[in-house]
Amino acid sequence: MTDIKVLGLVGSLRAASINRQIAELATEVAADGVAVTIFEGLGDLPFYNEDIDNDADVPAAVTALRSAAADADAALVVTPEYNGSIPAVIKNAIDWLSRPFGDSALKGKPLAVIGGAFGQYGGVWAHDETRKSFGVAGPTVVESIKLSVPFGSLNGQHPREHAEVAANVRDAVGKLAAEVS
Repeated sequence: MTDIKVLGLVGSLRAASINRQIAELATEVAADGVAVTIFEGLGDLPFYNEDIDNDADVPAAVTALRSAAADADAALVVTPEYNGSIPAVIKNAIDWLSRPFGDSALKGKPLAVIGGAFGQYGGVWAHDETRKSFGVAGPTVVESIKLSVPFGSLNGQHPREHAEVAANVRDAVGKLAAEVS
């Protein structure tokens, strides 16, 4: 069986971020036949600028992101909440991935948003805003897949050591893979 390829986008650039840990957990708990691959170049993307978004000037990092998105069957965004909203790195990725307008590399592909943050709601506002922005940008946002982890609920554990979080991430990846047609 051919693997279902899921592109992972992490909204925190910190190497030790809990959201990165959640994304890495997704790569570990994905069912047989599902491969989650984290895109490592979001920090290399320049801010979106239509003047350089053309065949002659598009940056290599953008080409790599768009290629990874085109090769994927689905996308899993794992993001924290910064100041009540989307981290700039995710918003910038959305802007680059939304082009060319009407024919983005993720057009029509299922996309889910999960992650965590400090605070009792675990990043719900950022997750909702990320779903909204990606919904405009072309993917098919799977609204029923929601996982917002309040960091305090981990009690200092790595997400993989927290049975409920690990099961919820496995469930989210499985539901996302089931949306691939």
